[in-house]
Amino acid sequence: MTPQHRFERHAMATTFEVIIAQEDADALYAAQAADAVFTEIARLEDELSRFRPGSDIWRLNQLGAGESLALSLAAWDCLSLAKAVHEETAGAFDITIGPLMQLWRAEDGSLRQPEAGVLDLARRSIGSQLFDLDEGSGQVTVRAEQMVFDLGAVGKGYALDQAAAILQEWGITRAFLNAGDSTLLALGSPPEEEAWTVTLAEGAQTLPLRDRALSGSGFMVKGAHIMNPRTLQPVPVQERRSYALAPTAALSDALSTAFMIMQPDEITALCARYAEVDWRVV
Repeated sequence: MTPQHRFERHAMATTFEVIIAQEDADALYAAQAADAVFTEIARLEDELSRFRPGSDIWRLNQLGAGESLALSLAAWDCLSLAKAVHEETAGAFDITIGPLMQLWRAEDGSLRQPEAGVLDLARRSIGSQLFDLDEGSGQVTVRAEQMVFDLGAVGKGYALDQAAAILQEWGITRAFLNAGDSTLLALGSPPEEEAWTVTLAEGAQTLPLRDRALSGSGFMVKGAHIMNPRTLQPVPVQERRSYALAPTAALSDALSTAFMIMQPDEITALCARYAEVDWRVV
């Protein structure tokens, strides 16, 4: 039986796990490959975290209306995907809603009603339609003052996609990648098995996963932390947990958040448009 080599590293405010089940990868080779993965994830955090002074997203958040910034490939990829998902979900996914959390949540984490005037002011700087991407120059231009970009709902998934690319460079095609149990990416399957087996919602269901990504969103851990970009209000706490399946981890990451906001008929229609996208509710 081929051993599974497991490695963990803390990054992006969560724990990343790499499981390698490659027949021709011994413990040393697997450890070296995993170290390369974690080095890449650390590099991406430096580029994508809005809390890292000098990162692309930090610099983007310093721009005023009409100003532009040339982006690294990672930031460009994430913003391009975020803008596309914003359009496909009719605004249910939005990376510019950061100010809402501060307005709606008190210091102790409880919800509060923000003043109408403050909410109206925030509304002027929220919305992915307020930034433009120029493929020719690789620049982003913001159209409003005091915009706040936050890739928390897509960055970890993107990091898993890049981690998978690193593993493939090392010749590893059987691996399982985990970002804090919220986003998972399966490469191939363990030897002599059809797929990796994933447990959903504390054992409520199991799901086979092979060459595909799965992300889940819910309220079990953080409570009322999901904001509705359409209404600029918190999404009411629900017992259900929503999962998105997609070809890439960045896409599943983004869609799992959007699915918490979209109506079932909207989600069903989106999945019908894209055969490789699926939805699960537990």
